[in-house]
Amino acid sequence: MSDAKAGKPPTVPGGKNVKIEFEDGIAWVILNRPEKRNAMSPALNREMIGVLDALEVDDRCRVLVLTGAGDSFSAGMDIKEYFRETDNATPIESMRVRRDSMYWQWRRLMFFPKPTIAMVNGWCFGGGFTPLAGCDLAVAADEANFGFSEINWGIIPAGNVMRAAAEKMTTSDALYYLMSGEKFDGRKACEMRVVNESVPRAQLRDRVREIAKMLMQKNPHVLAAIKLSFRRVKEMSWDVSEDYLYAKAAEAYSTDPERGREKGMNQFLDDKTYRPGLGNYERKR
Repeated sequence: MSDAKAGKPPTVPGGKNVKIEFEDGIAWVILNRPEKRNAMSPALNREMIGVLDALEVDDRCRVLVLTGAGDSFSAGMDIKEYFRETDNATPIESMRVRRDSMYWQWRRLMFFPKPTIAMVNGWCFGGGFTPLAGCDLAVAADEANFGFSEINWGIIPAGNVMRAAAEKMTTSDALYYLMSGEKFDGRKACEMRVVNESVPRAQLRDRVREIAKMLMQKNPHVLAAIKLSFRRVKEMSWDVSEDYLYAKAAEAYSTDPERGREKGMNQFLDDKTYRPGLGNYERKR
């Protein structure tokens, strides 16, 4: 029996390392290790997997916003704790730690069925780029600091950090910052299209809330189909993509509980009450 049916207050996922705040359809998922600039430890990674599993089926979450506590988004991997768990571990235990780390940071986030927004409130270094790339959209504070500092202490940006850089940046920009170790701010991140927008930190939460509310006006079934299809077709040839998208469209329309395509077509072609370029079709009729 669910908590709601049992008369109990709904359980809030998360715990010590990840906090969740629900607000009018938005789930604010907060990496909660501010004393470590929200560096991602094995314990945090395990907690995040549970959080994403819970939020996928939680009606209080219509849009997921990922951010960090304090003045950081994430300083990347917690090297000390990560290697402490893997150095003396069995091969199976070591594999589990690596799997938990990578599973949520890109696989789980990229294919999470609800819209995701990275709210980069401060430091985003190294491994912090991986969940940033895993989110659908990103908004940064002008004052945020980004960078790949690995070259400065003689290591390679591993753990798919370089793949995340290749996803979000041009080759020239990615190689410059990977090879130099220089940092850049939110304005520069927006200029390079690492993030969609950059705003003053004082306006950051309000702007992210505004975007989330806009997304919540869309048909959630079709929105999920669009974002998940886009992730897939990026790796396909044009011919394969065409076949895939015809099949995906048929599947999406036939399973849409609110029959969005039918409503939109009727309102545009028959009722003349809807113009596609000027807003959403009327969803409640």
